[in-house]
Amino acid sequence: MAGFLSKKLSIKNNGYIENTFHNSGINICKWYTFSLYKSVNFAIEKEDKPITHTIMKIQIVLALAAWVINSTTIMAQETIKQTAGRDQLGEFAPKFAELNDDVLFGEVWSRTDKLGLRDRSLVTITSLISQGITDSSLTYHLQTAKQNGITRTEIAEIITHISFYAGWPKAWAAFRLAKEVWAEDTTGDDAKAAFQREMIFPIGEPNTAYAKYFIGNSYLAPVSKEQVPMANVTFEPGCRNNWHIHRATKGGGQMLIGVAGRGSYQEEGKPAVQILPGTVIHIPAGVKHWHGAAADSWFAHLAFEVPGENTSNEWLEPVSDEEYGKLQ
Repeated sequence: MAGFLSKKLSIKNNGYIENTFHNSGINICKWYTFSLYKSVNFAIEKEDKPITHTIMKIQIVLALAAWVINSTTIMAQETIKQTAGRDQLGEFAPKFAELNDDVLFGEVWSRTDKLGLRDRSLVTITSLISQGITDSSLTYHLQTAKQNGITRTEIAEIITHISFYAGWPKAWAAFRLAKEVWAEDTTGDDAKAAFQREMIFPIGEPNTAYAKYFIGNSYLAPVSKEQVPMANVTFEPGCRNNWHIHRATKGGGQMLIGVAGRGSYQEEGKPAVQILPGTVIHIPAGVKHWHGAAADSWFAHLAFEVPGENTSNEWLEPVSDEEYGKLQ
């Protein structure tokens, strides 16, 4: 896994993660996860039950992986550095500049352990649009919202929603600025590259070996081939795999953990379940199911194959557009 995050995660003895800045911080988080895994692995190795023993390993790694993903995005407190106040008003209004840079951004915006940057951007642009402020300050916060992960589809829906409460003319003015900010966010390689920046695992290569079992394009990146085999599977918007069943006479099945974006998992005869980063899905052997991306979002999950006896995958019919459309 490449070091896609530029944060240093310093580890306390009790396992809580504090966030400071450094390069390749995710490697430290990976090291800590591996250390925890090794500490419990010794006890498990004493059991003379290979399948049960391996399933226990997978469950431990799965829980730790979920913890790592959530920790890097939720628990970390990030210090925001802002100089706009001093740059523009430092001589004319030094106290205002200080409050803007050090308090508003240095303290309020930096409390990301209480509310993430993405949500703070959402609150801020909603407030500005509602007040009819569509000058350079809104442009700045729209750009920040984009950097904080709000997509082109989401900003269009956000402004549409705001329009019913704040007024139609305010929404028109906001859309004019939003179109400029998200002008380069289209589809294809640009969207794929933007999605890669959202997650710690690589997208990988086109999943050509299983392409006939997917609608749309998917990508596969092996993460580990030792002890507990796992891979990161990425789906472009609208991509999903066929209905399928993991067969086994004993044990078997699959576990998924959401990594980035938004997707769905559905078992036959049951409502679909939304998968977000950190969501864990347990799929028993013998259950007919499918999983894939939302129509308007890239999506990635880790896939863990649960060991068993006489295991195989039975690929079935595609998920029809009608079935898939009911989820949107």
